[in-house]
Amino acid sequence: ASTGGPRALSEVVSHLPPALNAALLVVQHMPGDFLRSFARRLSQISSIPVSVASAGETVMARHVYLAPGNRHMSVEHANGLPVIRLHGGPAVCGVRPSADPLFASAAKAFRGNTVGVVLTGMGSDGSEGLRAVRAAGGGAIVQDRASSIIYGMPRSALAAAGADRVVAPRLVGSAVADLLASRRAVA
Repeated sequence: ASTGGPRALSEVVSHLPPALNAALLVVQHMPGDFLRSFARRLSQISSIPVSVASAGETVMARHVYLAPGNRHMSVEHANGLPVIRLHGGPAVCGVRPSADPLFASAAKAFRGNTVGVVLTGMGSDGSEGLRAVRAAGGGAIVQDRASSIIYGMPRSALAAAGADRVVAPRLVGSAVADLLASRRAVA
């Protein structure tokens, strides 16, 4: 998420289904100084904890992890557990953190049990990563035009990767749950 993302993410986390058995790894284009207070605000309206991610932290289901400011976030398996990795690296799509490296790493780590979600914002961040998620057998959700402050990122992701669902933020959690359930039923 980028421009309009704080409002969209507030709607997403406040409408998460209580039984959603998944971790949510989030890239919000926002200065790092504001992320801790944003995480606290989201925790107050969410049924699950929200925090700024730390390097080496084990990814746990029923937790929301926000990428810290100016650091790309990825996930990989270490000792059989998914862990968060943070790195500086060059900006991707003109931003750091970027959703593209996160999505690509999640697709590699979790294959078909990954669902990428692209929310409101300018530019094309998330498009290539969403394509990687789909190529790995994962699901794709894009915010609808009507609820987007800026439809650039969702439009770009939809054109590059397509989507299983195009929904308003309040429906993202249930769409994620449905897509994961359908993929787990097949596996």
